[in-house]
Amino acid sequence: MLTGLSGKVLALTIVFVMLGEVLIFLPSIANFRIQWLKTHVAQAEIAVLAAEAAPGQIVDADLRSTILKGAGVEAVSLSRENQRKLVLRNTPETMVKETFDLRSGNYFPTIGDAFAVMFLREDRLISVIDKPPAMSGDYIELTLHEWPMRDAMLAYGLRILNLSIALSLIVAALIFAALRRVLVKPMQGLSANMMAFGHHPENPGLVIAPSPRRDEIGIAERELQSMQLQLQDLLKERGHLAALGLAVSKVSHDLRNMLTSAQLISDRLGEVKDPTVQRFAPKLISSLDRAIMFLNQTITYGKAQELPPRREWLVLRDVVEEVIESARLQAGPNTLLENLVRPRVKVDCDREHLLRTLTNLTRNALQAIETGAAPQNFVRITSERRGAQSVIAVEDSGPGIPQAVRAKLFEAFQSSARAGGTGLGLAISAELIKAHGGEIQVARSDETGTIFEIILPDRTA
Repeated sequence: MLTGLSGKVLALTIVFVMLGEVLIFLPSIANFRIQWLKTHVAQAEIAVLAAEAAPGQIVDADLRSTILKGAGVEAVSLSRENQRKLVLRNTPETMVKETFDLRSGNYFPTIGDAFAVMFLREDRLISVIDKPPAMSGDYIELTLHEWPMRDAMLAYGLRILNLSIALSLIVAALIFAALRRVLVKPMQGLSANMMAFGHHPENPGLVIAPSPRRDEIGIAERELQSMQLQLQDLLKERGHLAALGLAVSKVSHDLRNMLTSAQLISDRLGEVKDPTVQRFAPKLISSLDRAIMFLNQTITYGKAQELPPRREWLVLRDVVEEVIESARLQAGPNTLLENLVRPRVKVDCDREHLLRTLTNLTRNALQAIETGAAPQNFVRITSERRGAQSVIAVEDSGPGIPQAVRAKLFEAFQSSARAGGTGLGLAISAELIKAHGGEIQVARSDETGTIFEIILPDRTA
């Protein structure tokens, strides 16, 4: 407790309360000194009036000593009409060490004088000037010893110290109890919850239940709950990825595209015995070669981490034509596949990466068209230059991307809106294009269709 937040709060509370008591004690002890002196001024004035009331204003030595002793002074002078008169004196004239004038009424500068008195090492004879309370003259001046005042001030200071300690303990206890209830215990609850959740973040029972407080602690509790829920969702997603094997899933997805084309071509080769075989045989070989190369890369590296792109200037129309030729085998009879890329347009990218990306986007477009009801379906691929960037657009006439899918469109296992889909195509494509320093974005998506744009910056850019 002493080394934790509670102990620090308690120590700071005691320190600050005692500091407040010290700040109160400074003017208080100075005011006590002034009042002590004024009391003796009043007593000295009474002694002067008693002496003047004596017959002939003659006071014998014993009476004078008794009066001055009762007033606590050694000598008293009274000034009337600018004439100063020594009325009573108990001892022969001695040297006065210091004179204090109380007529200004400003007590704050006397704080230093008060502390000086409390640390006196020897008695001093001082002179005090003030206005007489009964206005028996212009001013009254008395001479007295400081030692009795010092003793009275020390006794007063001791009482104040005892009272301050008692008040400090009471106030500190109350403040500590309030702070502990309002701040310390909620913070301890937060830290305990974070420690427990850190050991078992997958346990839903350890998610903090926020209190209805509207202050900063309440906000912290609600934000902590939100972060814990997000972390659990993320852990579930990561667990799902680990269970399925993201690497195997990516390989399977791309191999499915490649081998589907090869299967369709081989089926066609098996059924049709005409010169068309010469047209499709190279494509079959190309698709199988790509599948084998991709599989070899995966086996070599032991994971589906994409190799860095080997960029070169490619004739874009040829790459697009290869994608469309493969896509025609799975397109419906009412689907028009258009390659609108100009013949001499070149792009700076990895051929294999671009081929896989365009195949994924085209395949997704054909799947979207299957769910639509347009009389004439189409998928068209166009391109343009925007400064030092090549922009390739894949447009379809499908029903558009569902709103629920758009927020996580390029995240693995999140963007599939079709039964049986893995939601990996766009995630893989985005990863491949990002390796080029580019991006894939949805330029438009509504009930009339969707346009995906592939933005590829040149290496010089």
